[in-house]
Amino acid sequence: MAKRKDATKTGIGVSKSAGMTARKLAEEALLKAGALQRAIFNSANFSSIATDAKGVIQIFNVGAERMLGYTAAEVMNKITPADISDPQEVIARAKALSLELGTPITPGFEALVFKASRGIEDIYELTYIRKDGSRFPAVVSVTALRDAQDAIIGYLLIGTDNTARKLVEAEQQKLDQRLRDQQFYTRSLIESNIDALMATNPSGIITDVNKQMETLTGCTRDELIGAPFKSFFTDPERAEAGIKLVLSEKKVTDYELTVCACDGKQTVVSYNATTFYDRGRTLQGVFAAARDVTERKRVEAERQQAKAAAESANQAKSDFLASMSHEIRTPLNAIIGMADLLKETPLTPDQRAYAEVFQEAGNSLLMLINDILDLSKMEVDQLVLEETDFDLAEILKNAMSLMTLRAHEKSLSLVYHLAPDVPTFLAGDVMRLRQILLNLIGNAIKFTERGEVVLRVKHEPGASEPGLLRFSVSDTGIGIPLDKLDAIFKSFTQVDSSTSRKYGGTGLGLTISKRLVELMGGRIWVESVADQGATFYFTVRLRVRTKTPLPARKARTQPAPLVIAGSDRAVSVLVADDSIHNRMLLQAYLRAGQYLVDIVENGAEAVGKVQTGHYDVVLMDMQMPVMDGYTATRAIRQWEQSQNRGPLPIIALTAYALSGDRNKCLEAGCTDYLAKPIKKEAVFAVIAEHVQNATQSAEPERGAAESAVTVRADPEIADLIQEFMHAMKSRTDTLAHALHARDYQTIRTLGHQMNGEGGTFGFDAISTFGAELEQAALREDDQMARKTVDDLISYLKRVQVVYDHNEEAT
Repeated sequence: MAKRKDATKTGIGVSKSAGMTARKLAEEALLKAGALQRAIFNSANFSSIATDAKGVIQIFNVGAERMLGYTAAEVMNKITPADISDPQEVIARAKALSLELGTPITPGFEALVFKASRGIEDIYELTYIRKDGSRFPAVVSVTALRDAQDAIIGYLLIGTDNTARKLVEAEQQKLDQRLRDQQFYTRSLIESNIDALMATNPSGIITDVNKQMETLTGCTRDELIGAPFKSFFTDPERAEAGIKLVLSEKKVTDYELTVCACDGKQTVVSYNATTFYDRGRTLQGVFAAARDVTERKRVEAERQQAKAAAESANQAKSDFLASMSHEIRTPLNAIIGMADLLKETPLTPDQRAYAEVFQEAGNSLLMLINDILDLSKMEVDQLVLEETDFDLAEILKNAMSLMTLRAHEKSLSLVYHLAPDVPTFLAGDVMRLRQILLNLIGNAIKFTERGEVVLRVKHEPGASEPGLLRFSVSDTGIGIPLDKLDAIFKSFTQVDSSTSRKYGGTGLGLTISKRLVELMGGRIWVESVADQGATFYFTVRLRVRTKTPLPARKARTQPAPLVIAGSDRAVSVLVADDSIHNRMLLQAYLRAGQYLVDIVENGAEAVGKVQTGHYDVVLMDMQMPVMDGYTATRAIRQWEQSQNRGPLPIIALTAYALSGDRNKCLEAGCTDYLAKPIKKEAVFAVIAEHVQNATQSAEPERGAAESAVTVRADPEIADLIQEFMHAMKSRTDTLAHALHARDYQTIRTLGHQMNGEGGTFGFDAISTFGAELEQAALREDDQMARKTVDDLISYLKRVQVVYDHNEEAT
């Protein structure tokens, strides 16, 4: 029994102990749960407000205190949550709920908990008002608190500060609005563009279009989007190629296509396109613009037609001028030439006076023709300036000497002044500069009865260019009235335009001078007072040279006979001209110069004569019946090639004097060109020059002892030739040293100088040697350079022998 009791006691003790442990554990768990609940309830991130059934605040947690600025003691058992909410929002909520639920709801706490009181989950936004009056947006979750019998004993309002989210939402709204604005702006640009715009994917499928594309194709936006781009053009393959070209080149400009609208209407467009990408630089497709160029092409076609018409008119004018020039110059050539020949025959004083009248009238007519042609060439932009080196002092002296006799006849003083600081070694169109000076000096003499004519040259005041010069021609003549100053540079205009005017002339001289001055980069003007003389000023731009130019060769007054070593034949000339007067004139000129002459009347006869005879030079008129000179020259050149013959010098004779005529003759194969009327001295000079060239080019082996050498025995430049030959001897010595040192730069420089100077003194072979040395130096070809120098030395020795022989004969 005792043992059983003890056992019982032990069991009871164990049971009590276990019960106490379980209760303790339960209490501890409850304490932990309570602590957790309190921690949650008092979280600073949430405002937890509990009310009684009437809405009076019973609990106000730490989070509520921090969010609203009140202490729990300040609000508990004193106010409802409605008192810390925006009253207008509470009123608005009451109205909204009344409509939603179909029952009147009183503004105030009831509006905040009405849904929760009906068992409906309720989360809403409203604005809380802090103790300091500041406001913040909150998200509030409302729950009804119930007892064991499910009766409402209060409400729990859990709120979170929604300020940050509101700011994010506001920023997002701004971004969304900006995006919408940008999309609207972009769309407005696309829709307002005058071009038809479209986008395609890389496969050429249309992804977007504007209204202009709809109008152009006659299709709706829905019909276009998703369709192949190529389907809307007359040449689908070319359209597809355009897309591929953009994808490969990234851009296409002015790619022409023809759109075919749904109704069959066709429109030519200029297609311009580029590729476009997303932010990741991934290719999205092609953006293209198609502009209707129908009107542009129509305008271009009209412009081309107008241009063609203008060019045709200019060509017709040029052709007419050329024809008139030919028709006038041909008989004028005979008039002036025959007057020259007539003056060389025995004449009575009256007959000589008549011949001089013919000559003067012919020269005046020739000057008029030249003026008209110059003016016409300027009007059709066919007058081209040339550039040569010249000595300004020599040009001024020459121009004044030409006018001296006219000034002397009127007892006028004719002087010129060249400022000491003006550079005299210049480059420009010296012939046109001389023409301007002679026009102005001639006018000054014409309109001056007593006193003087003065030419002055100085730098243009204030100009930084050393070659910008101012020329002035002053006279003491009749002057120009103020109201006539603007008119004097117009064509066919003179101060006195009456039929009984005292002074003759066409009035073209000043017009031509003005155009020439402007072509030379300058201007021309006049200052004058009636009856007190006039001063014409003009400026021109010239290039300044640092070296003295070689003196120009003077015109020959007697035939520049040829002495050919190793040969006693005279020079044989073939003349081809359909004009009997020209044939007579040329025959007289040539026979007076002791040339052998054959005469033919057309090109066909000239070709036959060349093929069966032997001539040193041909004077070929370019306008002849049966076969003209161009055709005859080409036929001769073809025959020479077939016979493996060197080119015979063929000198073109033509009365055409417009721009391009010289080139036309040279392109046909002519060696040189002479414009009619032809002067005896010019004929002799050109024959002498080209017969010499022909003799040199016909040498079987340059450098052979028996080769012919031609020297022009011109006493007027004999001293210069001697100086040149002495310089050539010095150059050969320098070349020998350069060859030894392989100094190709020196060889090239000397070769270039020889190439430019040889022909100036009549030694074209020296020019050829110079060109060969230049090429050898460029290639650093020592063997070719040495052979050329050896041949040059041999040639110079033979030239000196012939030159010395001519000097002794002279």
